[in-house]
Amino acid sequence: MTSNIAVVTGANGFVGSHLVDYLLEKKYEVRCLVRKSSDLKWLQGKEVKIYDCGLLDVDGMIKAFKDANYIYHVAGVVKSKTPEGYFKGNVDTTKALLEAASMNASSLKRIVIVGSLTAVGPSSDRKPVNENTVCNPITTYGRSKLAQEQLAQSYMDKMPITICRAPAVYGERDTEIFIFFQTFDKGLMTTIGFDKKIISLIHVRDLVEGFYLASINEKARGETYFISSEKYYTWGEVGDVTSEVMQKKPFKVAVPHTIVYSIAAIAQFLSLFSKKPATLNLEKARDITQNAWICDTTKASRDLGYHQQISLEDGIKRTVDWYKQMKWL
Repeated sequence: MTSNIAVVTGANGFVGSHLVDYLLEKKYEVRCLVRKSSDLKWLQGKEVKIYDCGLLDVDGMIKAFKDANYIYHVAGVVKSKTPEGYFKGNVDTTKALLEAASMNASSLKRIVIVGSLTAVGPSSDRKPVNENTVCNPITTYGRSKLAQEQLAQSYMDKMPITICRAPAVYGERDTEIFIFFQTFDKGLMTTIGFDKKIISLIHVRDLVEGFYLASINEKARGETYFISSEKYYTWGEVGDVTSEVMQKKPFKVAVPHTIVYSIAAIAQFLSLFSKKPATLNLEKARDITQNAWICDTTKASRDLGYHQQISLEDGIKRTVDWYKQMKWL
């Protein structure tokens, strides 16, 4: 029996490397599409083929996609100093990928495009957004992810495409939400503002399982899904669970929105003199001061049989244990 061939873009990253592990468990032949400059530490020692042509080299991608059955497009740009950087990294690359994939369309069973809750925007009324919610992104990153979706939709009549939108993701190998655990370990928990913010927060293992279910389900062709936690959490709940897992009672500090914006403005200004974009800039400040980033997974559970398997307690325990094992904490 020949195994399914899957190509994963951004396979060296946090989410991409977990998807690679998941597909290897399913006995897929996995090809990893990365840049020449990519750090491959999460792929070392794994039975994968590396294609280091990057995402703008159509000819290189045509070779990587030869006879492939599944393409999971995970790669994207989450930080950029310019709007052009977001659109090049999320839209231009997707266009090149779809052009290359269309040359191999006969073997393709599914292309999964990894989207983002930011393409829709936050919940204005603290009710979860769903696939029918009118998109209203509030950052350039969100606008670029919406443009990526619109581009993908324009190819849906020609190719089997599914869009999977993710909320905030955490888990082993993550470096973004890791900062929360790092400050917690030092005895401090900062929350943004004085209102109770609620979020959808998914462990990476649940997320990649959702991508897989979307790729093998015939119903999902041409559809868009939120792959997320079924529960919504406040940062207070996240803090309580982390406190339990880490056996620490941190000093809690609520940072007013005005201070968040001030710090963001300074960081954005200082990044003008650096090669790297600021992690916290004015748009990110707008993002993290919203009071509800929540989405509804009803459609994914109905069509794909998707359900959150990893509770917040289990997910945080796994994540913290891994950080300790790696000596990150």
